[in-house]
Amino acid sequence: MEERVISESVKHYASIYRKLAELIGSENTKKIFECFKGQQVTFPQRLYDKQFVTEYVKKQYDGTNLKELALKFSYTERYIREMLKDEKGDYLE
Repeated sequence: MEERVISESVKHYASIYRKLAELIGSENTKKIFECFKGQQVTFPQRLYDKQFVTEYVKKQYDGTNLKELALKFSYTERYIREMLKDEKGDYLE
């Protein structure tokens, strides 16, 4: 019965909190609300930071998988090529 009460209360949430409750549940939404209420939060378009992606790409690049790496992290192939350049401007092998 308590679950029904929680579900019923969600319909009274502000729209952003309703959407969050649909995605992650009411209890997690309440935690986010308590932590960030009153703040304007902007989420970057990319989940991973640039340093991690650069290191990952340099380790995983095998000379043939440029397109796959670009798609994996939502970067252009040109941008991945720039990540692969060493200090001299040469591509890693």
